[in-house]
Amino acid sequence: MSEHPAAPITLASSIRFSDPLPAEVDVVIVGGGVIGMMSALYLNRIGLSAFVVEKGRVAGEQSSRNWGWIRQLGRDEAELPVMMEASRLWEEIDIETGNRTGFSRSGIMYLASTDSEMEAQSRWLEVARRHQLDVRAIDGDAVAGLIDTGPGGKRWVGGVWSPTDARAEPWAAVPAVAELAQSEGVGIRENCAARTFERAAGKITGVHTEHGFIKAAQVVVAGGAWSSLLLRRHGVSIPQLIVRSSVARTAAMPEVFAGNALDEELAFRRREDGGYSLSALGSHDLMIGPDAFRHFFTWLPVAVKSLGHTRFLPFSPRHYPDAWGTARSWSKDEETPFERCRVLDPEPEHRRTEPTRKRFAARFPSLGEPELINVWAGMIDAMPDVVPVVDRVPGQVGLIVATGMSGHGFGIGPGFGKAIANIAAGRPTGHDLRRFRILRFADGSRLVPGPSL
Repeated sequence: MSEHPAAPITLASSIRFSDPLPAEVDVVIVGGGVIGMMSALYLNRIGLSAFVVEKGRVAGEQSSRNWGWIRQLGRDEAELPVMMEASRLWEEIDIETGNRTGFSRSGIMYLASTDSEMEAQSRWLEVARRHQLDVRAIDGDAVAGLIDTGPGGKRWVGGVWSPTDARAEPWAAVPAVAELAQSEGVGIRENCAARTFERAAGKITGVHTEHGFIKAAQVVVAGGAWSSLLLRRHGVSIPQLIVRSSVARTAAMPEVFAGNALDEELAFRRREDGGYSLSALGSHDLMIGPDAFRHFFTWLPVAVKSLGHTRFLPFSPRHYPDAWGTARSWSKDEETPFERCRVLDPEPEHRRTEPTRKRFAARFPSLGEPELINVWAGMIDAMPDVVPVVDRVPGQVGLIVATGMSGHGFGIGPGFGKAIANIAAGRPTGHDLRRFRILRFADGSRLVPGPSL
């Protein structure tokens, strides 16, 4: 794990996984985030050998920088069965890792400040009923019984309450899963970028990494913000963009709510260390680059809903995936963009930090203004319809893509990891994954955005 188990993993974190490259495995997984690690764990458990190559650090990017929500509430209906399985699997994994994930089934609540917001949030209850989820609408008095705002605190008119939803500590959970997978036989190597795929007659035959070649008949691309760049080098185009989101961590404070909650302005989560993770709701930054122009017309019809309150910036920092100067083509013997930027560690949007702190204080005035221990940001891999691509690539036998989680990947990680393992094994996944097919962006399908939270 990172040296600071209550903060995101960075390039300064020690290398913990340095297994030697095998000559051959059944599946190479590109990316050591939650999707890659869960895929590796379940691939190994169904008898397929797997090796994970990670250009930087396991969970060094969005997988240790997210909110830590394990959420069924408000999910896209196509994701929901996968998420329901993921929720069960997280509980199993927590036990298998010796309770090192920070898992707590403490509930999630969507709060409403007005009657119209309450009405809008309650529409999702029909989805919950179809899937027999324990989710209910509650009034303001019931909210006050669960969330203690204290004298003079915020009074919400109601909320939608999912008592069986959960939380975990991402910076602890994903490395714990990696150690579990490694203990069961999965190979993992950090500081090992995948450079190019070897192909013959339209089939994957292996992966060239910066440290050598691994023969494999299948590759899973689970590179998060970097997936689109790697895939484009191999002739596969997906309309993935990346957006920056910032999060703050408070010092330890009295508990006002054991779970996770959000309203129209603020999201907060109780942490294992006694503080809260805070984020300004709907505040993202899209750094414009070549991909933003390339996929403009795909994003245009749904941009207003899927991008929400996104702020547009004219360029990315040097060496970012969609920076203007980032190389789009390279050979197996060349240094790649993945080696030039081992870990995306974006500067947080500090202008949003103080308003976020004040919003929390306004809701819980008896606590006073929280002390912020640290603030960080992550780059979210986003799709225009706010649901991922989890699919085989047509015409490239052996290439599987699992990316574009759109900020929802941590919670659903075990569910998609298990599904990806079954895809690789040629087994039924147990889920209808048609909404996540890669060809939806090219076959004339109407893109329907899912929920952005």
